[in-house]
Amino acid sequence: MAGSAGMPGTPRVLRAMNDRAALDLLLEHGPLSRTRIGKLTGLSKPTASQLLARLEAAGLVLMTGTSEGRPGPGAQLYSVNPAAAHVAGLDVTPERILAAVADITGRSVGEYELPTPGRRAQPVVRQVTGALEGAVKAAGLAVSDVHRVVIGTPGAFDPNTGRLRYASHLPGWHSPALLDELAAALPMPVEYENDVNLVALAEQRLGAARGHGDFVLLWNEGGLGAALVLGGRLHRGWTGGAGEVGFLPVPGAPLVRQVTRANSGGYQELAGSQAIPRLARDLGIKDVPTGPYSEVAAALVALGADSTTGPHRRLLETYATRLATGLAALVSVLDPELVVLSGALLTSGGEPLRTLLQAELEELAASRPRLVVGDVREHPVLRGALESALATTRDEVFNTSR
Repeated sequence: MAGSAGMPGTPRVLRAMNDRAALDLLLEHGPLSRTRIGKLTGLSKPTASQLLARLEAAGLVLMTGTSEGRPGPGAQLYSVNPAAAHVAGLDVTPERILAAVADITGRSVGEYELPTPGRRAQPVVRQVTGALEGAVKAAGLAVSDVHRVVIGTPGAFDPNTGRLRYASHLPGWHSPALLDELAAALPMPVEYENDVNLVALAEQRLGAARGHGDFVLLWNEGGLGAALVLGGRLHRGWTGGAGEVGFLPVPGAPLVRQVTRANSGGYQELAGSQAIPRLARDLGIKDVPTGPYSEVAAALVALGADSTTGPHRRLLETYATRLATGLAALVSVLDPELVVLSGALLTSGGEPLRTLLQAELEELAASRPRLVVGDVREHPVLRGALESALATTRDEVFNTSR
């Protein structure tokens, strides 16, 4: 691959560019032959052979067999060496910490769930180290084998103070010394990110937002939140609070004051998980429990088959109107290309809810982005944490110009 305009085309730089291009192709396509790598990169066979020999010597690729029915050196298949590095991700909620370890290819190799029962829970540092150690053990590794950890939490750590904000419901995480204590307890670099931002990252890399540089992800599980991706990058705001739309004052809901103390706001009260059972009761529907969001979401799935007429249809219509009320403000300001609907309370409504919400939004906002249901359904916060850790780690490990 030729050097870019304005970039020095020294042999060392060009080799590093070609090496990274080949590694990215192997991650995207899986095992490839020398001939195929040469065609995809535009390199000659001798240069491709030298590249693969260099990557194999560095421990970054492995020979994994041959193309079926095609003898010869050109048919030898190469893959990224999964053991080149490992990363970990943690998804933190008030109820539990879910941890996972992935190899450099992105394959999850170990998971562990640590319950965190409210005030009786261990100190946060012990929770985090315990969850990480459990996932590492499940992967058959040692903690020292983990290159980087990304921790996803509700709210966000204020970059100006280091304190967690917008998540008063997460006990034990608000000490101003917490980040320093975690850094001292963990032997690898640790990064922290808002949970909904991580879901957006997962959708951008693996799901419904692939190829999109401007989109909003609307999330509804225990709380309503949003992630804002502008120009291909997450927008976090001055204190990390961009996207905390649950606090947004909206028509149709009482004006909530002292929102951080209440850990709620108008949009949360109007369209959050706690509003759906009340709405169902008002419509004479008795099948929606007042329990955790997971139970509410399961009830919505069960009602979905009977949502074409009657009170079940009115439930979805009213819920869509409430969601559109807050979403209209967001898209009117940002004018995104796409809105991804994620979280159990949005994905449980499926295509019927998406269609109703799209129609309502077009009535309430001049901006008319396309709405899609998210593709990353299994532990999306955790998947986003792993993807975030992998992006930085691959840049470090795949840097063959050192």
